[in-house]
Amino acid sequence: MAARERFDHEIQAIQSELLKLSNLCIQALEISFNAFIEKDIARAKEVIEQDVIINRLEEEINNRVILVMTRQQPVAKDLRRLVVLLKAAADMERVGDYAVNIAKESIRIGKERFITSVELLEDMCFKTTEMLRQVVEAFVEENMSKAKEIAEYDDQIDEMYGNIITHLMRLSSVAPENISQITYLSFICRYIERCADHATNIAEYLLYLKKGQRYDLNR
Repeated sequence: MAARERFDHEIQAIQSELLKLSNLCIQALEISFNAFIEKDIARAKEVIEQDVIINRLEEEINNRVILVMTRQQPVAKDLRRLVVLLKAAADMERVGDYAVNIAKESIRIGKERFITSVELLEDMCFKTTEMLRQVVEAFVEENMSKAKEIAEYDDQIDEMYGNIITHLMRLSSVAPENISQITYLSFICRYIERCADHATNIAEYLLYLKKGQRYDLNR
């Protein structure tokens, strides 16, 4: 097999692993949030326990990228692609970490009744998972239009985040006895918002890969 063919084969293998990692992280976020809504402590614990699989897969991607860099000594665009794969894997792994954090907050809340409606949180998480799926599709297809649309999703998530936090702050002043759950809900809201930020990062990496210059979709 020629050097170029070997390189392309390795890149395809790493991209396949990144797709697997992405799907696992999005699934973990969905399961974790559903466990929170349904107060399913057992499922929340499963998300925490299975995080080791996500961590191991991200480490495998890192090792493969470093190995390709060492053996193939890629130049220009090829090197850029490897760096983008490395960074995208790191961002997706963080989504998995936030899924774990949501699971931990769910366990802290336990079977306690929600002190306020969580409907807006549900909408926020749904939009975030859709955002993550779209950025994965954009990455696989190298579709710049889809990547640029991520900025619009992110603006919606930021607005929802602001509304929820404002509501929770007001609630803390009128019902201080519920401050513990208010804090847990605030953290969950923040974790979802951070997942959306990581989706935006991945969209920016794709634009960097295709254009060779850095983009800030949050401007």
